[in-house]
Amino acid sequence: MRDREPEAQGGTFLKPGHLHDTEDCRAVSEILQRIGDKWSLLVVRRLGDGPMRFNELRHAIGGISQKMLTTTLRTLERDGFVTRTVFATIPPRVDYELTELGRELLVPVKGLAEWAMANMGRVNEARRRFDGELAA
Repeated sequence: MRDREPEAQGGTFLKPGHLHDTEDCRAVSEILQRIGDKWSLLVVRRLGDGPMRFNELRHAIGGISQKMLTTTLRTLERDGFVTRTVFATIPPRVDYELTELGRELLVPVKGLAEWAMANMGRVNEARRRFDGELAA
């Protein structure tokens, strides 16, 4: 991301030391809002193990309502992270799986999850210190 400043002749150039471009920030923010919510990350993480049916996914995640899972899957499908395959059986079978883009997203998602698990104790300790200082 970069900050642009007009030159005397009307062009643009990068302003040294500034890493802020409104369009870039907006794009990053939009994607992070879309995939950064609790349920999207959990769905992507679970689908990283392979294709799953709706109820398998719902059971594997736990705590997610049918409506929320449906909404999350539709959003991930719309954005190209998940594909939905309907099989003509009775009853119909629907599988969800990560697309190539979704598998690419899985890399930072796994990294973030591993980091969170490794550092939750440190974060909790920082919160306790902060809250203790506020109370004093």
